[in-house]
Amino acid sequence: MSEQPSSPPGAVPPPPPFDPELAEALAPLKDAMPPGMTPEDIQVARRGPGMELLNLFDVTVDGAFTAEDRTVPGPEGAPPVSLLICRPTGLEHRSTALPVLYHVHGGGMVLGNNRAGVDAPLSWARELGAVVVSVEYRLAPEHPHPAPVEDAYAGLLWTAAHAAEIGGDPDRIVLVGASAGGGLCAALSLLLRDRQGPSVIGQLLMSPMLDDRNDTVSAHQMAGLGVWDRTANETGWTALLGPLRGTPGVSPYAAPARATDLTALPPTYLDAGSAETFRDEILTYATRLYHSATPTELHIWPGAYHGFETLSPTAHLTHQAHTTRQAWLHHLLEQAPSEDSGRPRGAS
Repeated sequence: MSEQPSSPPGAVPPPPPFDPELAEALAPLKDAMPPGMTPEDIQVARRGPGMELLNLFDVTVDGAFTAEDRTVPGPEGAPPVSLLICRPTGLEHRSTALPVLYHVHGGGMVLGNNRAGVDAPLSWARELGAVVVSVEYRLAPEHPHPAPVEDAYAGLLWTAAHAAEIGGDPDRIVLVGASAGGGLCAALSLLLRDRQGPSVIGQLLMSPMLDDRNDTVSAHQMAGLGVWDRTANETGWTALLGPLRGTPGVSPYAAPARATDLTALPPTYLDAGSAETFRDEILTYATRLYHSATPTELHIWPGAYHGFETLSPTAHLTHQAHTTRQAWLHHLLEQAPSEDSGRPRGAS
């Protein structure tokens, strides 16, 4: 059962302190990158230097991958979807199909492209031997729900059907996403289950954006702090949902926290910072996954704010989070028989 989070009674408790190393990285950006993005800020953020840098990122990782952009069919009646496909160099000499990390980017539902955040799955893929497919979805508010999740679904349908063509194993696809991308991965898992779509063997959800109601204790605690606070969260969810945001009519395929049934979902990794807006909705979602007998691993990084890995890539907590996520992926893939191990193709 999905319950409406209640507003904090009385005074909101003080926010958890930031980890000192992470706080040091955040301090110079306090004025340049305020946490409370408003609707008027969306277009400015899209033209900002951070967005321009995405297109300069070397998706080959110094030649470790062969990268291509491919346009594939989108949802019925909608434009095509762009996929960034990164295959380990020398894949033509491999006899075994590789697992696929299907990446959905973050950006509060309103920012980003398929380069955003792809550095993390590429790093894991290099260590584990995997193909990375990163989907570009239409952004809100120009394209509200269900456009983003339907684009992600269409890209996954193509990836599963053409996995062999890109050197991947259709029976070893893992969903990977952070922030809005994590929320879209969680929604995508629900869609795949309910539509009986291609199976995925796991979902790695990093600080996922799950609940449009935006009224947890952590949302109130972190108002005006970090890089994504309650005001920014309201901006993102309203862009996606319009006047439906916060009402009983919101679809679980938009806000997965609204789902009444979390059974029959793939093994799930969830994490959050102790000092971020999404902390409590992630804790609630993880608890409900445990109640639904879904194999679930949860980590709360002490003193971490939303997006700490990007702002402080050399911090101790960043290293710990990166290696913990990679270890979860490694264990997941060890447990999943490959295409060549005798399991019938398409078996779940």
